[in-house]
Amino acid sequence: MSRPDVLEKLVSLCKRRGFIFQSSEIYGGTGSVWDYGPLGVELKKNVKDAWWHTMVRSRDDVEGLDAAILMHPRVWEASGHVSGFNDPLIDCKACKARFRADQMDGASCPRKPSKKPGEQGDCQLTEPRQFNLMFKTFMGPVEDTAAVVYLRPETAQGIFVNFLNVQQARRQKVPFGIAQIGKAFRNEITPGNFTFRTREFEQMEMQFFVDPAAAEGKRTDMEWFEYWKAQRMEWHLALGLERERLEFHQHSATELAHYAKAAFDIQFDFGGTLGFQEIEGVHHRSDFDLGRHQEFSSKRMEYVDQVANRRYIPYVVETSVGADRVTLALLCNAYAEESVEGESEGRVVLHLKPSLAPIKAGIFPLTKKDGQPEMANRIVEDLRPLYPVDYDDAGSIGKRYRRQDEVGTPFCVTIDPESTGNGTVTVRDRDTLAQDRIDATQLRAYLAAKLAG
Repeated sequence: MSRPDVLEKLVSLCKRRGFIFQSSEIYGGTGSVWDYGPLGVELKKNVKDAWWHTMVRSRDDVEGLDAAILMHPRVWEASGHVSGFNDPLIDCKACKARFRADQMDGASCPRKPSKKPGEQGDCQLTEPRQFNLMFKTFMGPVEDTAAVVYLRPETAQGIFVNFLNVQQARRQKVPFGIAQIGKAFRNEITPGNFTFRTREFEQMEMQFFVDPAAAEGKRTDMEWFEYWKAQRMEWHLALGLERERLEFHQHSATELAHYAKAAFDIQFDFGGTLGFQEIEGVHHRSDFDLGRHQEFSSKRMEYVDQVANRRYIPYVVETSVGADRVTLALLCNAYAEESVEGESEGRVVLHLKPSLAPIKAGIFPLTKKDGQPEMANRIVEDLRPLYPVDYDDAGSIGKRYRRQDEVGTPFCVTIDPESTGNGTVTVRDRDTLAQDRIDATQLRAYLAAKLAG
């Protein structure tokens, strides 16, 4: 089923309602770099918190880490990024556009989008050349070759170089994992599609270290690989992404990275021309990374199994998910334009899972008199230590509902003349539009039950 393209509408909604802004917009913007506004930062934080709770807090076999962005340059030599982290690049001298040589069939000429690069009479395409995707900078006061460092293009290597530090400090036994959330940077040639492909992004990665020769009765490395595939798909479903919009894509022999024994992507259908695209990778990295760091650092990276009297370099099963891509997937998945019975105008609504919504409840005094604003403010003060809430007394109640629908607020609480008399309030459900009349003293418990469900 072909789904409509909602990215353009989401770009407008995200700016209007404070989810995502173009970076440095007042100066004309920075290409494919985005700032998360008040609601966007809440939504992405909720995504990261959900991942951290699932991967670290709820398990005793995964430890957390926050490694530095700047690392020793030899790290990237060992990982293969200095020599192999390249895209083939073709320039057009006529229009100054750049294209990836391996994606020319899907590219279009900026001057005439119906034509492919090279099909225009004045096109002047260069021969392909390799373009390294890492951002290079200098550490210290002198800008010379000895001071070159890189902004990390992935967060995984910070985990690998700290493998033994974490294992020994926490007395973990293989199999166990190390997880972290952090920024990464890639000088992409062809970024775009809003926040889907950017030059600065946030990853949520976990490296799970397993015995390459597991004893009988223990999970093998490939069984752990299948385990984490299933676990990660269930996490995306638990966020509220529709099952029919998720699928696995297996990497073919030509797609496999140089370090991979096996690899699957979890893809989400973003709709329109973007369609199914990767939001998470589950990779079997074998012993490539730890082995390379042992070779380049001359330090042992082996795990010592004292019970079995063995030393070995573990295999690694990696789960790597883009926080920005999942956030965008949630927005695409949640966006809807709906008619409302009894109203001439429809509504735009984000059907976000309530626990992920950036605002949990909108609090509305029906009028600005008769003690209603005072009661509404008392409710806000009572709820704010627990949940992000929004006080709104501007415009008709219908317009206030629509503003909250657009940002995905699951519940709206209205204080009316009856409220100041008997202490009850009306709670309106975003998805069903049903309204419950409850005692204001029960509002905390009511919301807690709804949000937990």
